[in-house]
Amino acid sequence: MARICELTGKGPIKGRRIIRSGKAKKKGGIGMHVTATTKRRFFPNLQRVKAVIDGEVRYIRVSTGAIKKGLVIKPPKRTWKKPGTAKKA
Repeated sequence: MARICELTGKGPIKGRRIIRSGKAKKKGGIGMHVTATTKRRFFPNLQRVKAVIDGEVRYIRVSTGAIKKGLVIKPPKRTWKKPGTAKKA
């Protein structure tokens, strides 16, 4: 499953993890030196939510930024009960 937001198209981005050694100059050392860089990926914060798409309710994977912006139209709350689920006394 692709890690892409269905509304904004936001996906993973590339980055690096930088490892340094040494003591900072302001702490009395000769400075920090980069000893290694490791490639990594930053993933968007995707959530599976119910939304109204083309008049029907379905689940979509969207980023939290899209939810906060109000791009997701949530369906109305269900008020009816399923038939045959009577309360047991």
